[in-house]
Amino acid sequence: MSSPANFDELDLFVWEGKADILDRIARCMASFDVEVIRADGLATPEPERGVATRPSVAVISVTVIDGGGLAQATERLQGMPVIWVAAGSRERDSRTYPPEYLHVLPYDFTCAELRTMVAKLVRQLRAREVAPQAPDVLVAHSDAMKALLAEVNAFADCDHSVLVRGETGVGKERIAQQLHLGHQHYGKGAFVAVNCGAIPDGLFESLFFGHTKGSFTGAVHAHRGYFEQATGGTLFLDEIGDLPRYQQVKLLRVLEDSAVTRLGATSPIRVDFRLVAATNRNLREMVASGDFRADLFYRLAVIELHIPSLEERGEVDKIAIFKALLTNVLGDELEVLGETPHWLSDAVAETYFPGNVRQLRNLAERVGVIARQLHCWDQNLIQRAIALTRGTPTPSPSGAGGGMNGSGGASLDGSGDRKGWNSGERNRIIAALEINDWKRQDTAQHLGISRKVLWEKMRKYQILDGEPGIPEEQ
Repeated sequence: MSSPANFDELDLFVWEGKADILDRIARCMASFDVEVIRADGLATPEPERGVATRPSVAVISVTVIDGGGLAQATERLQGMPVIWVAAGSRERDSRTYPPEYLHVLPYDFTCAELRTMVAKLVRQLRAREVAPQAPDVLVAHSDAMKALLAEVNAFADCDHSVLVRGETGVGKERIAQQLHLGHQHYGKGAFVAVNCGAIPDGLFESLFFGHTKGSFTGAVHAHRGYFEQATGGTLFLDEIGDLPRYQQVKLLRVLEDSAVTRLGATSPIRVDFRLVAATNRNLREMVASGDFRADLFYRLAVIELHIPSLEERGEVDKIAIFKALLTNVLGDELEVLGETPHWLSDAVAETYFPGNVRQLRNLAERVGVIARQLHCWDQNLIQRAIALTRGTPTPSPSGAGGGMNGSGGASLDGSGDRKGWNSGERNRIIAALEINDWKRQDTAQHLGISRKVLWEKMRKYQILDGEPGIPEEQ
């Protein structure tokens, strides 16, 4: 062990059952700032000194299982990593021990073996504290994604507003973060992300503009709104198409005046931030229908970026993203499991993910749980998990992806084969309908088209509510 101090200031909870391991563990850790605590019979496994910031690791003897104390111990673990001290005759027998049976020491473990394993788990715990929400790896092997990142790099260090378009789950906030980090001035400030579709009615002014103490019932403290919080940094407005018109005009006024007035105040406050907005809806159609203000749209879309869907990005990005996400899920356990099997990569490549990267992340988490629990790449269970995804396999038209509303893929403009039937487009519409429980308005928003266009496409492809039909010969 290169650095014993890695597990200084540690609480080590020991369930020894019928084994005699507590005293041995205490002797092994005597020279470090480690408190070894007998956990058998404790109502709550908390150290007496009550230091909440100290990492905690559990050591459980397999005799706890035989004594019927496993369920009680499991309830008290509270997310602690577990080291199992196993009897040699049953070591690593997954039929006998629980699925979390990953870190195992022999009954006659040495001090060096114990310290090494504890230090490894503590390093993992502290890494999570430093970066509890580590960003996903930004994969860009496909031409479509390389082109996007080239645009991001070109426009990151300008002060103008950016509108990021893309289907649900493609990673619009991640691109917004790249734009933020690439700005010499605003990149040093805060990145304030706001979901415009989740703002409660009546709270827009308070949340965005802030309020003074006593400005309304319950305002016991002054509050800085999102505009002030983002000053010196980037304000990211996700789902900007969900912002009601009366709120759109207030946002436009702030962009024009670069000033806000808190509720209950009389003096304006200067604000200075870079605005990045994102949407999966067609704002141009919303402008034409009167649902979105034209003046605000042109203020937002000084620079417009389109994020390609997974289908547009193709197999190479699908596989690379999946492996990166799976590595995040499994961590060091991936070394034990070995390289991702080819059949798994092929299955991911052939699967259509209407939920894009978000849905691919969900699959990676499922596969990671299966592999971790069973200690192997169980093909039957993993194939079942893949089959349960909502998407369906679909061919890539003309070698490109299957984006619904972006460049480079099949579009909802009537293009298709000589009979007017684009099978890839039809499959994507059906998949989107299934995801949204066949609700046309939600499906249209999901696809970034109007409800009228969706209805026309459903009639064209003979897609009945809840039961897709077969298009007739034309």
